[in-house]
Amino acid sequence: MKIDFTPDPALYPFESRWFDASAGRVHYIDEGSGPPMLFCHGNPTWSFLYRNIVIGLRDRFRCIAVDYLGFGLSDRPPGFGYTIEEHAQVVGELVDHLNLEDLVTVGQDWGGPISMAVDVGRADRIRGVVLGNTWFWPTEALRMKMFSLVMSTRLMQRAILEKNFFVERLVPNGTARHLSPREMDHYRLVQPSPEARRGVAEMPKQIRAAAPLLQRLSRDVPALLGPKPALFVWGMKDFAFPPRLNLPRMQAAFPDHVLTELPRAKHYIQEDAPDLIAEAIVARFG
Repeated sequence: MKIDFTPDPALYPFESRWFDASAGRVHYIDEGSGPPMLFCHGNPTWSFLYRNIVIGLRDRFRCIAVDYLGFGLSDRPPGFGYTIEEHAQVVGELVDHLNLEDLVTVGQDWGGPISMAVDVGRADRIRGVVLGNTWFWPTEALRMKMFSLVMSTRLMQRAILEKNFFVERLVPNGTARHLSPREMDHYRLVQPSPEARRGVAEMPKQIRAAAPLLQRLSRDVPALLGPKPALFVWGMKDFAFPPRLNLPRMQAAFPDHVLTELPRAKHYIQEDAPDLIAEAIVARFG
């Protein structure tokens, strides 16, 4: 299944590129020049989420932002399971295809575990990491477990698939600023049908189902990536990843870290504080 949507160049002034991964055709952007930086999104977003950060960084970095299969402009291939393990495999194939070295990865929401899974398999090619409002260990928080359980019920799966619940409700609730109708359309129109939203519906199930991968990451990230320089950019108003529950473990895993607090940002920090994030990345890795 292909997505028939053309982004507004006034909002998304990038050239679309395509990669034929083993599981399906992946959409990504590759902007600017300099040290490479890979941007990994969460649910239910796509590379559009990083647009303003990429615009702010492409004069200093080579900015690659990917859409996972089932998200954004990437295909929805038959037989793909939309697990986090599968997403990491596909993103890793893109990294290898582009022959990225001395790479900094940026991950938020599910982009954290996905980028970390890509990185631990290529630790010698990773320069540093940027993480914001995310995690990479089996969830212990009751709120996350309950969210996964509720979103996995038949009622909520129907709401996600048939009513686009994640886009229509969670994106507005997860941003401190009011997104314009045209911005919302860029999230809405890349998920045009229940069939197109299967990847979105699977991700909340993966909070529990991906426990084996997350358990491996909880060991491998500190061991293989912990010595790397890290930047944490954290939305302090996030309902999903409150700083007091997540940051201490992040900081313990990466002793050489810098924390940039985003005082007014909620979950979708890229929408609420793109300039602050870009400035923090330049200060840390520029």
